[in-house]
This record gives sequence, C-alpha cells and structure tokens, in this order.
Amino acid sequence: MSARRELIYAMVGHIPAGQVATYGQIARLLMQPRGARQVGYALAALSPDSQVPWHRVVNAQGRISPRGLNGAHDLQRLLLEDEGVAFDAQGRIDLSRFAWAGPASNAEV
Repeated sequence: MSARRELIYAMVGHIPAGQVATYGQIARLLMQPRGARQVGYALAALSPDSQVPWHRVVNAQGRISPRGLNGAHDLQRLLLEDEGVAFDAQGRIDLSRFAWAGPASNAEV
C-alpha cells in the first residue's frame, strides 16, 4: 500500500460517527490540493472488511458519489443514517450541520 493511501485512510479514520467530510477536505488536510479524486480512488480500493469509515466521505455538494459496486450508494446512506446523519429530499447532507471540522492538529494523523 502506498504511503499516500495510508495517510488518506488515517485521516478518514479520524472522522467521528455522525459527521462527514468531503473528498476535497481530506485532500486539503493532507496538503494535497486537487487531490480529491485520489481520495476517492483510495477509498474505492478498500477491501469490504476494512475498518476505515469510508462511508463518512461525501462529495462537495453533500451528496453520496456514485460507486462502481451495486448497492454501495444505498449502503453508504444506511450507514450514515444509522449514525444520525440526515438527508434532505434531494439526497443531500447539510454540511453546515454535519461537516467534520478536521483534526485538532495534523499531529493527530
């Protein structure tokens, strides 16, 4: 596994239950501007038994991004709803309410 992916997984691992981060936010926190796609690729590469809370990462509009796996979209929504994250009628998450502020310091990663 690449060092970049390990950093992504570590950062995503800090997102608390009931909160979400965006792909771009994770990239910026890791000092990788314009790295949102790399975050997405890394999360898509996780094995099904991974403990990384991949479901807590959404796109910049607060929506679940389509995935290649059948049912992954529904699973992500169910996992988030189980943690108390609410969706509006258009399938968006209110980022002003549910967005993770990030770690207290980069030393936590």
